[in-house]
Amino acid sequence: QVQLVESGGGLVQAGGSLRLSCAASGRTFSGYTMGWFRQAPGKDREFVAAIHWSGTNQYYADSVKGRFTISRDNAKNTVYLQMNSLKPEDTAVYYCASRSSPYSLGGYRAQEMYSYWGQGTQVTVSS
Repeated sequence: QVQLVESGGGLVQAGGSLRLSCAASGRTFSGYTMGWFRQAPGKDREFVAAIHWSGTNQYYADSVKGRFTISRDNAKNTVYLQMNSLKPEDTAVYYCASRSSPYSLGGYRAQEMYSYWGQGTQVTVSS
């Protein structure tokens, strides 16, 4: 069973930047597509970004495209989310997630394709 731990959240002013980290343990990290999701108060959890298990391709929600960058370091069993030009509407709890099957393809934006989730880290963007 994989365990995921997010870190790097905090309070930042609009226009600022944060980098979130997600450290995985419990099994081999390299063969799994990883994703970031977020949930604002009173809202459903939504897709933010995902990175293919090979690291070759990245996928983004339209709302963050051009501002956020997802990356991974398989040697460190860690996935990152670099967030630039932050807006108040980015305020949410951010969750790291791992795909349920190794070397899988497709469904990168679908929450049901991810089986393991971290505890979440709070990101608050002030006006």
